[in-house]
Amino acid sequence: MSEIRRGYVTQTHTGAVPWDDALTAASRIGLDYAELYMDGATERTRIDPSAVGELAADEGLDLLVHLPFVDVEIGSPRNPVREGALSEQRACIEAAAEMGAEKAVLHAGTSARPPEWELDEIAPYLLDSIRVLDRFAADRDVEICVENLPGVPFTVHHLDRVFAETEASVTFDTGHARVDGLDADEMADFLDAHDDRISHVHVNDAREEADEHVPTGSGTTDFETALAPLRDDWQGTVSIEVYTFDFDYLELSAEKLDDVLRV
Repeated sequence: MSEIRRGYVTQTHTGAVPWDDALTAASRIGLDYAELYMDGATERTRIDPSAVGELAADEGLDLLVHLPFVDVEIGSPRNPVREGALSEQRACIEAAAEMGAEKAVLHAGTSARPPEWELDEIAPYLLDSIRVLDRFAADRDVEICVENLPGVPFTVHHLDRVFAETEASVTFDTGHARVDGLDADEMADFLDAHDDRISHVHVNDAREEADEHVPTGSGTTDFETALAPLRDDWQGTVSIEVYTFDFDYLELSAEKLDDVLRV
């Protein structure tokens, strides 16, 4: 049997849901952890890592974090910009370690794109930044999990370079993979082929090939097929990623996910 832990990505960055409410909701619903989004209202300078860690422990929750990405250019070809981004991510990783987070989801992306910059020019910067942050996080007992992005590097079709040229783990996002053309069978094949490097999964449901994050089970993604490899001796974490402030939808999403994973 697999040993899967289930959690969810908080929507705390918007300020609509306080971080403490997000953690207590995860505990009440029976999830194993919360994945705290470290941006906006829960950006690292706006939270007390010790307080987050203490509440998680009180609620019997494990912690993961989602590192910021909107304006953090770890793939910039401009050295001062890239070094500034790396400095910020290091500070976020240190905050994550202080709160006791075990994994940190990383977007290995950049706004440096064609026609000004081609992937072959940008990829070495992204890969080097992944290696730098992976080593830095490992020294603090935090596991970096590089997420496939929708339509921009690194997509699911570029993760072979992450596997080959770094030692980092990977976050597989189902919605992002669907945007980039993978159907449920192909998602299952990808998970099965790389289960030794995929440590974390984002369950991101959608009604079409779009990055929608609707409640799990309300879209058209065939999770029964897509997530089948996780039911067979896989040990990792699976986050529900739902764009909602209503915890009732989160609870229903958890029930739908449990049905798929046979938890």
